[in-house]
Amino acid sequence: MNIIKIRLSAMMFLQFFIWGGWFVTLGTFLAQNLNATGSQTGMAFATQSWGAIVAPLIVGLIADRYFNAERILGILHLVGAVLMYQLYRAESFGSFYPFVLAYMILYMPTLALVNSVAFRQMNDPAKDFAKIRVWGTVGWIAAGLIISYGFSWDSQQAIAAGLLKNTFLMGALASLILGIFSFTLPETPPAAALGERLTLRDALGLDALGLLKDRNFALFFLSSVLICIPLAFYYQNANPFLTEIGVENATGKMTIGQISEVLFMLVLPIFLKRFGIKLTLLIGMIAWALRYALFAFGDADNLVFMLILGIALHGICYDFFFVSGQIYTNSKAGEKFKSSAQGMITLATYGVGMLIGFWVAGKITEKFTVADGHLWQNIWLFPAAFALAVFVLFTLTFNKEKAHADEGLLSQGSTE
Repeated sequence: MNIIKIRLSAMMFLQFFIWGGWFVTLGTFLAQNLNATGSQTGMAFATQSWGAIVAPLIVGLIADRYFNAERILGILHLVGAVLMYQLYRAESFGSFYPFVLAYMILYMPTLALVNSVAFRQMNDPAKDFAKIRVWGTVGWIAAGLIISYGFSWDSQQAIAAGLLKNTFLMGALASLILGIFSFTLPETPPAAALGERLTLRDALGLDALGLLKDRNFALFFLSSVLICIPLAFYYQNANPFLTEIGVENATGKMTIGQISEVLFMLVLPIFLKRFGIKLTLLIGMIAWALRYALFAFGDADNLVFMLILGIALHGICYDFFFVSGQIYTNSKAGEKFKSSAQGMITLATYGVGMLIGFWVAGKITEKFTVADGHLWQNIWLFPAAFALAVFVLFTLTFNKEKAHADEGLLSQGSTE
């Protein structure tokens, strides 16, 4: 691996180390240390969706027109370090929320910026990107292992002592390092300077709206938005659930999901080619229902294997639906609307879909909150039933067709 690839890999490692270092345990911190309600926790997680909605404006209107990608990446992470430090200092939800909202509005655009920096240095992105992007997943895993096995910040004793807030301090330090490091990355001029013209319509995917005239694609689009509701339950509730019922090193164990994601990413092209897009998407959907059923009936004692299996299903849940969905979108869009179509799907899922999902998850969690914790079985049965309903809808309405597994797109798919 040459020096540029090493630097790009380090960039990816830090980018996702930062996110994985606080986002996984956010629900636990809010509930245990800031006494946040289910709705307030949903609001905090929904900042990811607001960031996803605003991100195209920042990247499409600013970064791709006026500034080098590596410079704006550095600035955003330096400001992010300050905001993350403010999260570390927050003592109430009221003082926490404005900073987490500002942070995610600045962080979400950096996901596109690191890809821009990486792609611009590659002669063969289809071959090289996966080898660099995988270091992002390694960074996410490393953060979880450090929290659980390095410092035990997610243990019951540490949480009671208020030590879980140290995850924000760790994130602030990593953000500071990446902010400074970004200015040493290879120069990545704005698209306008290279003769490329990216409009806001491109960034938001508006030019690809015509794809919704295709019945199959419209059904897939609707299902993508709906399946984000069960997805939000995992992001928001998995760590608080595991911690509350007494699973030791919950954050470290949750990294099994990222390991699973990497493994199933390797299987996905073969599966798509052999069985087609409909069956692949359906397996992804039913995996969501199965994982939540496992969470509903598992426990921290004799049935802890059910919880571990539910975590390990993350690779199938995410890769077989969201990554294969990106591939399907790519195959339907054609050359003219590839970028617009991906922008539209991202905005619909991580923007609108997750925004609705976190709101629903917050309301359901609040409804089943009791004096000594939560009625977790009731909470998990809701997304299980919802995912099953989406599965049935898709089974009955989507006509079978094939999509080619575009290796270049496949390598971009992971979002933890």
